[in-house]
Amino acid sequence: MTTFDKREEGFEKKYAVDEEQKFKAEARRNKLLGLWVAEKLGMSGDEANAYAKEVVAADFEEAGGVVRKAMGDLKAKGIAMPEPELRAKMDELMAQAVMQVKAGT
Repeated sequence: MTTFDKREEGFEKKYAVDEEQKFKAEARRNKLLGLWVAEKLGMSGDEANAYAKEVVAADFEEAGGVVRKAMGDLKAKGIAMPEPELRAKMDELMAQAVMQVKAGT
C-alpha cells in the first residue's frame, strides 16, 4: 500500500466517523427539540418522551419533517411560535447535542 493509499483510507475513515457523529448529533438535537416542544404543549414524563420520539421519526419521514411537525403541533394547541424562533432554538440545541455526542452522553 502506498503512502497515498494510506492517506486516502485515513480520510475515508475520518469522513465516515464525521458523518456518524453528524447523524447522532442531529438525532439528539431532534430529541431535545421534541422535549422542549412537549414542555410547551404541557407534556411531561413518558408522554414527553414519546412525543420526542415522534419528532425524531418525523425527520426520517420527510425533509423538514421536524419543523413541520413541531410547528403544526404548536399551532394546533394555539401556541404562537414564529418559525425563525423555532429554528433559532434548533441551532441552540444543535450546539448542545454536538457537545453531548462528543462527550458520549
